[in-house]
Amino acid sequence: MELPPNPGLVDVQRDALYAYDAEAHKAVVNARPWTTDYKYFKTVRISSVAMIKMVMHARSGGNLEVMGMMQGYIEGSTMVITDAYRLPVEGTETRVNAQDEANEYMVEYLRLCREENRLENVIGWYHSHPGYGCWLSGIDVGTQSLQQQFNEPFVAVVIDPDRTVSQNKVEIGAFRTIPEGVKPPTATNATTGDGQSVPLNKVEDFGAHSHRYYALDVEHFKSTLDSKLLETLWNKYWVQTLAQNPLLTNRDYTSSQMVDLGSRVSKASKTIELLSTTGQKGPKSDAVDQNLEKLLGEMKQIAAKERSGLMAAEAKGKVFGCGCRGQAQGA
Repeated sequence: MELPPNPGLVDVQRDALYAYDAEAHKAVVNARPWTTDYKYFKTVRISSVAMIKMVMHARSGGNLEVMGMMQGYIEGSTMVITDAYRLPVEGTETRVNAQDEANEYMVEYLRLCREENRLENVIGWYHSHPGYGCWLSGIDVGTQSLQQQFNEPFVAVVIDPDRTVSQNKVEIGAFRTIPEGVKPPTATNATTGDGQSVPLNKVEDFGAHSHRYYALDVEHFKSTLDSKLLETLWNKYWVQTLAQNPLLTNRDYTSSQMVDLGSRVSKASKTIELLSTTGQKGPKSDAVDQNLEKLLGEMKQIAAKERSGLMAAEAKGKVFGCGCRGQAQGA
């Protein structure tokens, strides 16, 4: 049965980003402006539906990396993501690779989309980095570089589900690789990390490839129908949302942060002992001082999050009488 149109759910201006223009997209692809300017794409706009699907998929993977594809189109120097879907791939704690089964799945999925008049093309892939930030590893750089050679335009999106829960906001990054033979400015590698904390076992991989890609700004949008759906979800789950305690839902990540921080402090103390024994001074000593300041800042951040969680649990306990404080202290 076909329902009559509801004018209250239609806003032409807000819903315009969902209107796919195949001819306009084809014209941009044929012009290939990114071949003359490797940083032609500057922004990625992700629909709320695609964002929720990617975050939920990333969260469901736990400590394992998961992977999926994104559909959308090009609008000027902006890559617009209208939808996303997960792939049936096997992941490990350090990498995720698509196999033949995933390739067959992608072909069949796009075929079904075409039958439903969903004409948007695949313009990117996403995967998760549970607990260690949004950046590209060496394998990620190789995957993205290969896609840019044969499937342009293409973008890589990384989501950290653990930090998303811990910070109560989506931890996400979008990246494109720099073509071989192009020498990027020195400041490029600073844009990929932005001072983010990376676990000790990932630091080497994090810094080794940061000069081979650049970050894009990430924005999100939602249609009027999306707004109605999100409002309905909020009306249904607002009690559970307010009752959640980040100290409980994310305690494994917090524990891993503290363990990693302890390892880094131990490594820094050994370096200090070595420098004091040899009497070395100069750039190496300054680098150690900067590292200690960074460690101190991270310690303060963890302590602040713990205090905030305890205060929130106490406030919820008084407002709702749910015993949240006792749960937090028992954690």
